[in-house]
Amino acid sequence: MKKIIFSALALTLFFTSCNEDKSDELQQEANIDMSDFYLYTDADVDESLRMAEGKPVCHTMVNLNRLLNEDKGLEKTMYDIEYQSRSFIAAKGKPGGNGGGPGGGGSGGDDVLPIDDGLGVLNIPVYVHVVYSNSAQNISDNQIASQITVLNEDFRLANSDASQLPAEFSNDITDTEIEFTLAGTFRHANSTGSWGTNDAVKYAYPPVTPETHLNIWVCNIGGGILGYAQFPGGPANTDGVVVGAQYFGTTGYVSAPFDGGRTTTHEVGHYLNLRHIWGDGRCNRDDFVADTPKSDAPNYGCPSYPTYNCKSNDMTMNYMDYVDDACMYMFSDGQRNRMRALFAPGGVREGLAN
Repeated sequence: MKKIIFSALALTLFFTSCNEDKSDELQQEANIDMSDFYLYTDADVDESLRMAEGKPVCHTMVNLNRLLNEDKGLEKTMYDIEYQSRSFIAAKGKPGGNGGGPGGGGSGGDDVLPIDDGLGVLNIPVYVHVVYSNSAQNISDNQIASQITVLNEDFRLANSDASQLPAEFSNDITDTEIEFTLAGTFRHANSTGSWGTNDAVKYAYPPVTPETHLNIWVCNIGGGILGYAQFPGGPANTDGVVVGAQYFGTTGYVSAPFDGGRTTTHEVGHYLNLRHIWGDGRCNRDDFVADTPKSDAPNYGCPSYPTYNCKSNDMTMNYMDYVDDACMYMFSDGQRNRMRALFAPGGVREGLAN
């Protein structure tokens, strides 16, 4: 009789626990705030104006606007990816602020903790496609290797220049625990002078197994454009990152002040779902990360600290700003959580991680 009673009690506790877990999951879903989510921006106009002023730019947000116009289902796909990412972060921990929790971005200055997502150190295999019209653009293996080194240093917080960080942001800088391994290099001679940002280089030389590899095309983009990336959820046949040959790596055919490999760090950030730190808007737009302060525009050059906008100091040294390579040197905890959520079971980048 005692065994029967104990068994009944055990079953009761089991089902009670399951019901509580299910209730928690439903409550968590109910708390996922997507009201701040947006995709279209004024990047077409903004980046054109910056280019007219002779400023170097990233064309990722312009590329996103184009893809959204071409594929009417992309908006829903990216919404679902965002919802899944926020849900995963919310379920794995409750960091301070909205950037790591159920909602999206905050006003900046909120403390976000690196969540324990159980994914361990993630390693992404990389294919590099060198597309060249002259010998200078046919960059060396050493130049490619230098870029992989920079990616690993930047994403693992092994970069020595991080020591410059102002004390205000000392609690935000982070090791993303994401690494990169060169899986192969493809070289293609082509007489095309500049490839632009309409994915022509990708159509000419399609990505290799993009579901399991990060593909990077190194070519002359033209127009003062440093690079551009495709956000998670875009077409598989154009998935990856494009970087100008003279902005890739730290040795060989490189051009100051973007000769530190940080253009690729920036673009890979986009590829892993990070927005520009100013949100590609004004003070009322955000990057969906709570511990990156709001700003109303990109910063250039090597800004002095503090640089004040939108009632807070800009995190000008963040990789997702537009400053010179020598003056950007950090990701934040909130950005870490956001990138790693893509590798969760069922996540859009799950197949990349080794």
